[in-house]
Parts: sequence; C-alpha cells; structure tokens
Amino acid sequence: MAEQPSNFKVIADNRRARFDYFLENPIEAGIMLTGTEVKSLRAGRANIAESYVSIENGDELALVNADIPIYGQGNRFNHEPRRVRKLLLHRREIDRMMVSVQREGLTIIATKMYFNDKGTVKLEIALAKGKKIHDKRETEAKRDWQRDKARLLRDRG
Repeated sequence: MAEQPSNFKVIADNRRARFDYFLENPIEAGIMLTGTEVKSLRAGRANIAESYVSIENGDELALVNADIPIYGQGNRFNHEPRRVRKLLLHRREIDRMMVSVQREGLTIIATKMYFNDKGTVKLEIALAKGKKIHDKRETEAKRDWQRDKARLLRDRG
C-alpha cells in the first residue's frame, strides 16, 4: 500500500545549515512552548537560522538562540523572544546525541520547525560536522552543475 504524503506546514527552515555542515541522523523532537509562542508560530513568524542545541543540566537538550517574535495581541504575559526552550526526546535519543557531541565533537543543529499532522510544533534536529572551505566550494560546484544540466535537458527536450 502506498504511503500517504505527510502534509505538514513548515514554519522555519535553516537552509544555511546544509551549506555550512554535513548533516546526519535527523531526528524529530518536540519543543516546550508557551501559548503566545504557539500563536506567534501560527502566524508563520520564526527564525532558527542562528540556533543550535545544547546540553542542559547534564541530561536535557535545549534549543538556544531561536527567535520567536512576541505575539502582537499578547498582553503583559507575553514570552521572551530568544529564551532557551527545552526539547522533548526519548532518553535513548538524548543519550545518543550527547555521546556524539562529547566523544566525536559533533554539533546539534536545528534544521526545520514545522506543525505536524496533529497540529503540534515539532523541530527537526540533526547531528552536524562543520564543512571546510573546499567542501563548500565542492557543494556549490555540484549545485551549479545540476542547475546547468537541468537547463540543458530542458532546452533540448
């Protein structure tokens, strides 16, 4: 039986991460948010381009430096735009991530924030290893070649 396509609404996408890092092992994580943060996300405003995931209290993962702007109709109980937000994962996933960060020197990067099929906010995180300048040039050359190849095939066909 064919799988149904997942219809989730992307709120924020970290496209720069694919250029700066080798991404591996993407994982879907929940995120603890307040009510005004969810309302602001429903308006489609968020920025995770400069965010990363850090280890807090030795056994928790937290999203640092993600910008969710304040909700316009919020009152004095509005949220702080760049506060640290706790991520919700299974214990074995947290342990696997922590081992990769501590032993292998990898970084955990937020790649995508979206509403899933049930309407809850999810964050896709991935282990990342930094690219060197020659790796970035190689990636850019591959992208240019794919674009040129598609243009040639389109013009010919």
